[in-house]
Amino acid sequence: MRSLPLYCVFAAVLAGALVVLPLLGLPAASAQEKDEFTVVVALLQMDAEGNNQQANLEKADGFCRAAARKCADIALMPEMWNIGYTRFKPGDEADRKAFWDQAVGKDSNWVQHFRKLAEELDMAIGVTYEQAWEPLPRNAITLFDRNGNEVLTYAKVHTSDFKAMERNMTPGDDFYVGDLETGKGTVKVGAMICFDREQPESARILMLKGAELILTPNCCGLDDRRLQQFRIRAWENVLGVAMANYPRPYQNGHSVAFDSGGDCLVMAGEKEGLFLAAFDMNEIRRDRREVIHGNAYRRPHRYKALISPEKDEVWRRIDGIGEIYDATKR
Repeated sequence: MRSLPLYCVFAAVLAGALVVLPLLGLPAASAQEKDEFTVVVALLQMDAEGNNQQANLEKADGFCRAAARKCADIALMPEMWNIGYTRFKPGDEADRKAFWDQAVGKDSNWVQHFRKLAEELDMAIGVTYEQAWEPLPRNAITLFDRNGNEVLTYAKVHTSDFKAMERNMTPGDDFYVGDLETGKGTVKVGAMICFDREQPESARILMLKGAELILTPNCCGLDDRRLQQFRIRAWENVLGVAMANYPRPYQNGHSVAFDSGGDCLVMAGEKEGLFLAAFDMNEIRRDRREVIHGNAYRRPHRYKALISPEKDEVWRRIDGIGEIYDATKR
């Protein structure tokens, strides 16, 4: 089992991209350093080999090994990494069936490879994949801790039903928070996936369930508005957020992490690379004890409209299979 320093400060080059870990600035041998509790998340901004699952496995394996060498506590893949978030041709039944057939189970060799790797590297790994499920596959993440134990498996609740692909998948039915033991201490970790982060309820529910850190696999173009939206998720819920996205040419990179004050810990460019963010858990927990937002002064007994399925006509939409979108059927 590797011996981890309390924090790492470095700059290195991996796959042509700069690897950055923010300087914490604590003096060596200080009282603060002895009590320091920093969780380092590696954002694996990888370019997939389409839906070649073996090639994607090998690339993620290499990135995870590099993250472990750089003192990461958690490695996070982009959304549905096993198939590189590849899509089927709308209206092509054979292509759609092929998409469904490439789904893998949580106990598959593909997913279990990373369970074993997490144990080998003494590092938690957030594994993302098209999950075999009935009646239709799910868009999922399984988080394995550094001992290879499953912390949680989460399926995307807010599937992108405006697309044919995710309209042909099964949405998740809840949000989960698990205790992740890091070797330095235990952190309450939750997950949301891509379009989940654009719905404020996702991060809010995770906060209410105790999450201190949210892992977010992603696959979309990240413009300034979406990045600021993600920043607000951290600030309004007083927790850390970390997002791994695909680089160019598929998406535009900008994998990013924000702390509980909304400050940016790291933001990637557009190229493939490994990017590290260090979350000061003591600071996050201090914020949670002191701020006025989060769950400090909410009035949930006034929020009945939030869970009503009724909506004005202006919000009516046609989904990815040409039907009127009805959330109650999904």
